Amino acid sequence: MRIVIAEDSALLRAGIERILADAGHQVVAGVPDATNLLHLVERERPDLAIVDVRMPPTFTDEGIRAAAVLRSQNPESPVLILSHYVEERYASDLIASDTKGFGYLLKDRVADVPAFLDAVEVVGGGGTVLDPEVVSQILVRSHRRSALDQLTQRERDVLQLMAEGKTNAAIAAGLHVSVGSAEKHIASIFAKLGLAADDSGNRRVLAVLRYLEN
Repeated sequence: MRIVIAEDSALLRAGIERILADAGHQVVAGVPDATNLLHLVERERPDLAIVDVRMPPTFTDEGIRAAAVLRSQNPESPVLILSHYVEERYASDLIASDTKGFGYLLKDRVADVPAFLDAVEVVGGGGTVLDPEVVSQILVRSHRRSALDQLTQRERDVLQLMAEGKTNAAIAAGLHVSVGSAEKHIASIFAKLGLAADDSGNRRVLAVLRYLEN
């Protein structure tokens, strides 16, 4: 299998290249950033691209955004994401679009060389390999998004004002409703987001965090 690797850590890149070469694969090239990855794939048309999520210049999500570009340009082009982190938004979008020839593994799994090589074979052959931790985090995000989708527009307006630090009285004044009505909306928000009453008084903070996460 002809493989390209996008990994900014020269040491890790060399280690992956060695593992793949020892298994009989041809590593066409390894590059340290997403821009060179796109050029490399365009030129070499590899059987598989192994891509790190965080790469230069910002070390945030350059790699997985490049993977999304590759998949949008050629959905049949296999991509295996290999990262220390779960980038939930792009990962869920990639999985939702098409999982054929797509994989997402946490780098800890590379320590299990046979399992890593199995994943390479599966993804390169058009299959799907997803790390259990990736699946778990995406499901949690999906559940949170689904809960927020249940909110009415008025409840979203209330949550927006809560995120701005408004008191119940200020929320009521801002929406031209009674304080009692504002409190009912807030109680409904807590219920829909699954935030049970407790003694900590943190439900307001947790609701705002859910809102800001999305």
